[in-house]
Amino acid sequence: MSSKKKELGKGIRALLANIETQEAENPVELVKDLTHTIASLPVDSIEPNPNQPRTDFDPVALNELSESLKVHGLIQPVTVRRMPGDKFQIISGERRFRASKMAGLKEITAYIRIANDQEILEMALVENIQRKDLNPLEVAFTYQRLLDECNLTHEALATRVAKDRSTVTNFLRLIKLPPEIQSALKTQELSMGHARALAGIEDPVKMIFLYNQVRNKGMSVRETESLIRDYQTPKEKVRKKPAEVDYDLRRVQNELSKTLETKVDIRQTAQGKGNITIHFVNTEDLNRILDILEK
Repeated sequence: MSSKKKELGKGIRALLANIETQEAENPVELVKDLTHTIASLPVDSIEPNPNQPRTDFDPVALNELSESLKVHGLIQPVTVRRMPGDKFQIISGERRFRASKMAGLKEITAYIRIANDQEILEMALVENIQRKDLNPLEVAFTYQRLLDECNLTHEALATRVAKDRSTVTNFLRLIKLPPEIQSALKTQELSMGHARALAGIEDPVKMIFLYNQVRNKGMSVRETESLIRDYQTPKEKVRKKPAEVDYDLRRVQNELSKTLETKVDIRQTAQGKGNITIHFVNTEDLNRILDILEK
């Protein structure tokens, strides 16, 4: 067992020496070779990726994986890049790396790649975004980092992650959600569909108001979208048509208007009841009308 470890250690040193001698000569071919090369690395020589887009690891699931690794070992290698001082940094497989440390493994198998920080971030994102348990906010913030730190346009970002541009835009809009809604999204109290609909509201106070309605009423995504549409579409005031005045009433109305020299409205219900409205512009006009009525 000890002789195997010595041979393995020698193989790693030879591989690293090969990197140093060939890197300047033909880096493209070297990266291609290393991508298909698996080595067994000391766990203590591997460090996490600070650009890891996944920030939450379920402790229960991590412990279950750790127990499995104690029995079966690491079946799927992690991917790392070489760092200064014979150290390595995780590109993908951080969950497996963490579980391996918990299981007390001394060495794990790994693909060794040469990659810069931008490539690391992109590769970590592509690997993690395929996971069902990666919450939408983690994806959104990583997309934003790619835009900011790698100077990518929305179109270029969509190409990098093999998503429609509209999908990328919908994720980025989640960043502007109020903390209360982001928290609900992170804990899965709110789905991506709900959050996407709420993100269409500009005013954060009104957004919270509508979110509370959605939560309290247990609305589905479709119901939430309908609620947002109704809120955003101004309702037109329905103007009531003036009641029809029959011929006899209209004749009386016109005669009174002519006599009083002002506008007169007569309304009558189907039951025969009604009212007469006489319009005046000021007190003097009112007194004038009263004088006419008293004659």
